[in-house]
Amino acid sequence: MSKARISLSSTDTMKLNEICDSIKDISDKTKVKMRGPIPFPTKKLKITTRKSPCGDGKASFDNFEMRIHKRLIDLDVDERALRLVMRVPIPEDVEISINMLD
Repeated sequence: MSKARISLSSTDTMKLNEICDSIKDISDKTKVKMRGPIPFPTKKLKITTRKSPCGDGKASFDNFEMRIHKRLIDLDVDERALRLVMRVPIPEDVEISINMLD
């Protein structure tokens, strides 16, 4: 039986957890073995900008931050389970990649 490694990343944890739950439901229905979702460390992208556009005035700054959350799922898949996983609706802001392992 082959394995599929599913990598998910998004800025919204709620959508990530919904997709992980739907993949877990598929694994329960088809009785395939599932490991995960394994949470990876959150990547924080920070940008500090000056509030004043011209540079005059007091030195006040704005801080912006974007957090990218990642999950990893390993599935022992057969053809039926893989087709069901491929049909899971994925929102626009969630990136998914499926790699087949031997």
